Amino acid sequence: MNQADATVAAISPRSAQEIFARQRAAWLADPFPSLEARRRVLAALEEILVVHQDAIAEAISLDFGNRSIHESKLLEVFPTVTGFSDTRKKVKKWMRPRRRHVSFWFMGAKNRVIPQPKGVVGIISPWNYPMQLALSPLTSAIAAGNRCMIKMASNSQNLCRLLQRLVSGAVSDEMVAILPGVSAADFTELPFDHLIFTGSPRTGRVVMKAAAENLTPVTLELGGKSPTIVAPDFDLGKAAERILYVKYMNAGQTCVAPDYLFLPEERVADFVEKAKALVAKRYPRIDSVDYTAIISERAFDRLLHGLEDARAKGAKIINLVPGSEPDRQLRKIPPYLVLNTTDEMILMQEEIFGPILPIRPYRDMDEAIALINAGERPLALYLFTKDKALADKVIYNTMSGGVGINDCAMHVAQHDLPFGGVGNSGMGQYHGYEGFLEFSKLRPVFKQAPMPASALLAPPYGKTFERVYNLMMKLRWL
Repeated sequence: MNQADATVAAISPRSAQEIFARQRAAWLADPFPSLEARRRVLAALEEILVVHQDAIAEAISLDFGNRSIHESKLLEVFPTVTGFSDTRKKVKKWMRPRRRHVSFWFMGAKNRVIPQPKGVVGIISPWNYPMQLALSPLTSAIAAGNRCMIKMASNSQNLCRLLQRLVSGAVSDEMVAILPGVSAADFTELPFDHLIFTGSPRTGRVVMKAAAENLTPVTLELGGKSPTIVAPDFDLGKAAERILYVKYMNAGQTCVAPDYLFLPEERVADFVEKAKALVAKRYPRIDSVDYTAIISERAFDRLLHGLEDARAKGAKIINLVPGSEPDRQLRKIPPYLVLNTTDEMILMQEEIFGPILPIRPYRDMDEAIALINAGERPLALYLFTKDKALADKVIYNTMSGGVGINDCAMHVAQHDLPFGGVGNSGMGQYHGYEGFLEFSKLRPVFKQAPMPASALLAPPYGKTFERVYNLMMKLRWL
């Protein structure tokens, strides 16, 4: 697969509007797609990923400058394919109307809630996991019966054009349309029935303001500084293996990557030695195809500025690949640990999104909890401990989008767990049943009884009203 094979014309603002109009007309003509229709689209998308996974991984690598083919398959293709499969199995149950309790004074009446498609859903995906973060919310939106339009990041256009060609050959653009080249401004001004954006909090605010013009409900997945805590009781070697695996995959460009690490102060030196040994085994050279490039020169410079700022303010910078230096031509930065960090450092104020891990020593768990709560609410929080009481203390005294106990990022791969942020890290959620609900309108339906008791409460008011009303008040707990 080469770049020319994926060439597709960019979508103009007018074309985007025309596609939106066709999707809206298609939804009006068929506002509640059948189970079979939804499963058919999900199966077609799943088949595309299975058959073309090598080409997809190559296109992603081309967009990055170098992205591990194995990581793309493991972190993008596999979870997305299994998400399609899991959803196809469960969507029949999710679609069923749900009976609800009827308040006692309406005896004989019936209540139900019907999950209905919202209409046309817009999906704005980022560059760091460009396919998974486009097609995972698409899975939920299609399961809920919606039509979908996808705008991918400007840094992901090789993948975008490839997916547009593959998807358009299997699924009508009245159901799913991928839009190469369309601008964020042109996309967000469309009057979607729901809009989901994954990216930075700064851009999320812009998207939310644009959506407000059309009163479009939004789901925001915004990342943040995800803290990681290793408790004194947990094996440090196991913790280092799991933390550094997630931290340095995709060169740290992961929204749920451990952003900074709390260690008992007496264990910092031991962790550093274990990290050196681990990284020497996994990434002996940064020019390895297994080690991913930084997405752009701007991001490369931002990370180097963060390191220099930390060094100037007293931090100790540890290069975990001795003899290597940041390589501007390859856009690769070695994995670093940063010791002696302070709140004044840029690395402790902004989401890092790179292969740099600051370490903060702590004396007791209350100190770590207080420092976490002093910042914005993160997308993820990780704790390594065998102590259930300690785990409960951290969980119930902090707030984050998700929690991982004794591992990092694995909660995102669970199809039956919702994925989403809170506060500065986002709003709303998708994956599994919660994703189906996110893109559905839960429409309440009340059916009156043949002989409604409410007839006894109509004017003219008198003794009958008083007797019935008093009875209702006495039985109000039923």
